[in-house]
Amino acid sequence: MVRPREGDKRRRIIDAAVQVFSERGFFNARVADVAEVAGVAGGTIYLYFKNKDDLLISVFEDRMDTILAVLTAELRKEVGAPQRLRRFIELHLGLVETDQALADVLAVELRQSSKFVREYRAEKFYEYLNVAEDILSDGVSAGMFRSCIDPKIFRRVLFGALEEITVMWVTCERQGVEPPCALSDAVDDVYNLFLAGLVPRGERLTLQE
Repeated sequence: MVRPREGDKRRRIIDAAVQVFSERGFFNARVADVAEVAGVAGGTIYLYFKNKDDLLISVFEDRMDTILAVLTAELRKEVGAPQRLRRFIELHLGLVETDQALADVLAVELRQSSKFVREYRAEKFYEYLNVAEDILSDGVSAGMFRSCIDPKIFRRVLFGALEEITVMWVTCERQGVEPPCALSDAVDDVYNLFLAGLVPRGERLTLQE
């Protein structure tokens, strides 16, 4: 019998945590629940993580590494700041369709951890915001976006809008309620709203129909 490598065991625990935190909620989930889904002994989790909060933070860091890698690769394919902005929005909201459990954990359950909210400096989160800020800077440099917009405000407003839409979709799924529109329509609406505010006056807009 081939024993699983230590890295494989840690990976199973993180994957199980995403599932358990999404299904039961971070507050109600127990470390023992995660161990059961991961197929490991309860005490094994504490060999890798200090407690439930530490496990949640590790889920965030692990998944953000993947999200940032995909985001960077996909944005390189787009020519022009407006196209990169739309792709950024599409990828963020697309997580609801590609991995609803993860979207639930990152958008909803992460806020239930007092350690994450009060103590943890989420470097990966700021890297994500910097990607949005770079899109604005590129657009300003190319004369396509207004130079008077504060980059720090822009990236927070964009992220806030996308997170609220994500929470709305996740909540609808939990309650078995039909979302207000197709996710692709939401992508177009958010893109059009931001583009209208970014493009200098007198410039022609290329909105998504």
